[in-house]
Amino acid sequence: MRDLIEEIFNGLPVPFSFGQILVRRRECAGFVLLHRDDASLNLLETYRDAEGAIGIAKYDDAGNYRPLKTAPNLRHGWRLELAAAEQLRRALDYFYPGRLAVFAAWKSGYLKTTALRETLDRQSGLYRVAAKISDPQINDLVTDFCRSDTGCLRTILWKRDRNRVIASTKLPSEKFDPVYDQGTASGPPGSATPATAAAAATVPLLCQEACNLLVAECRKVVKDEDV
Repeated sequence: MRDLIEEIFNGLPVPFSFGQILVRRRECAGFVLLHRDDASLNLLETYRDAEGAIGIAKYDDAGNYRPLKTAPNLRHGWRLELAAAEQLRRALDYFYPGRLAVFAAWKSGYLKTTALRETLDRQSGLYRVAAKISDPQINDLVTDFCRSDTGCLRTILWKRDRNRVIASTKLPSEKFDPVYDQGTASGPPGSATPATAAAAATVPLLCQEACNLLVAECRKVVKDEDV
């Protein structure tokens, strides 16, 4: 059986950026990963196994737990040295769970997306009420929750509903463009800085359907309105 992830992964150019991570080749052999902001720094804490990524990704610079691994708050000050491509692939999956598989499916033309309304309609129990959220509320919530500078670095591929309405009209168009580097977005919605030519290629973090955290926020919006 074909391993699409391996095929796509082995074809990636190095160096490349993946979310807030920069991947380079080591001078001897293997790879080195570090925070993109730390690319010019030398005094970094060094790790030498893929599992080091688990601890690095767990907390932000202030020591706060990171429930959303694709949030733009990956901590700084580390360097991860890995000997082989298999370790690199494993480490990237620890940093951004499932994103390599989604990228491979998208690159191969097999990725299926799910509209937000469809995701909400299939909720049950305590989360069933989330489907009552209005379109204007979705527009505002997605703008605040998914924005790249403070919310999430994923590129949104899903639509609001089966009519293929855009997820939020208040987010910049780049938020929905897989070619755009979300890591360069540093301002409020509508003011994202255009991607510039860089030495490293960019592998996008793609979002094919609303995450559980966004669903929970939809429920919260509806419940708060009922209070």
